[in-house]
Amino acid sequence: MRVSSRGEVDPFIVMDVMEAARRAEAEGRDIVHMEVGQPGTPAPAAARAALAEVLGRDPLGYTVGLGLPALRARIAQLYGEWYDVDLDPGRVVVTPGSSGGFLLAFTSLFDTGDRVGIGAPGYPSYRQILSALGIVPVMLEARAENRLQPVPADLPADLDGLMVASPANPSGTMLDRDALDALIDTCHGQNTAFISDEIYHGIEYDKKAVTALEISDDVYVINSFSKYFSMTGWRVGWMVVPQSHVRRIERLAQNLFICTPHASQVVAAAAMDCTEELEANMAVYRENRRLMLEGLPGAGFTKIAPPDGAFYVYADVSGITDDSRAFAREILDRAGVAVTPGMDFDPDRGAGTLRFSYAQSTARIREGLSRLTLFMRNRA
Repeated sequence: MRVSSRGEVDPFIVMDVMEAARRAEAEGRDIVHMEVGQPGTPAPAAARAALAEVLGRDPLGYTVGLGLPALRARIAQLYGEWYDVDLDPGRVVVTPGSSGGFLLAFTSLFDTGDRVGIGAPGYPSYRQILSALGIVPVMLEARAENRLQPVPADLPADLDGLMVASPANPSGTMLDRDALDALIDTCHGQNTAFISDEIYHGIEYDKKAVTALEISDDVYVINSFSKYFSMTGWRVGWMVVPQSHVRRIERLAQNLFICTPHASQVVAAAAMDCTEELEANMAVYRENRRLMLEGLPGAGFTKIAPPDGAFYVYADVSGITDDSRAFAREILDRAGVAVTPGMDFDPDRGAGTLRFSYAQSTARIREGLSRLTLFMRNRA
């Protein structure tokens, strides 16, 4: 049977690492998971209880394409609570995870052959989704002196769009207000669409992340309940778009997805009021971050950028290996720790980098660091 070129995208390497770790566990090995950006905690207890209550009285059928009105209103309220932004709920679109938001944004804003800038290192699915849609991803090589974030000088004049993430995956670094303002201003001056991936907002350490909506309404913002709200498997997120774009996004959502799963929307709405449990999760991330910033250099991973947010540490291992995929496989096989090779995030420089996730329990992070230290000592 004939096939299209759209399916000729690179694999999502972290998923391959997860599968290798699963096979090792099936063989009876104990694996510490530092590869996947997935909280070790479930959706908040009260949110799961809210769904159980609704299941007793509601068949949970289709919702409208833009999402449950109550959830859209609660998301808009969050922007007032977190950023002092007065957001019209009518601009909020509930999506099947942030991945659904990326697909809606890219199909709404770009035509085949358009060029969209992405910071490298960056989340690999940006470029794979763009490529599958016939849109050209333009990798912008971010530098260490800019905390692995793009700056206006990195942007070609012929970009049709720019995608940024703050806090970023894999580095955890953030754009402050001035840096974000400069990028948005440059994009507006060049008629370049601006998309802000804010999926890790809420998971910050020394300072609050800045939303692009504090600076401009003429942007797309994408977020998700996966990370701060511990709802990866529920597949529910949201996007905020200019008022004039709502109907075009609604038409796309109706046809591509019909709606985001009703049950997930119910849990999401309740999760937003579970502050005490969510902040308890943050206390774990803070302790895990402290352990990682102490333990990784002690193990021999000395070239790291301290993360401002998210739950990753991105390490330069070019002095140890020129094949991060083989090195990650060796760490899994010999140390029983799953980590992600940097080629997922930076095709050109990723052979010399690794990403370590610290989203699991503190006990597992301690165990993983102990294994890494022993592995590196025996490898020397």
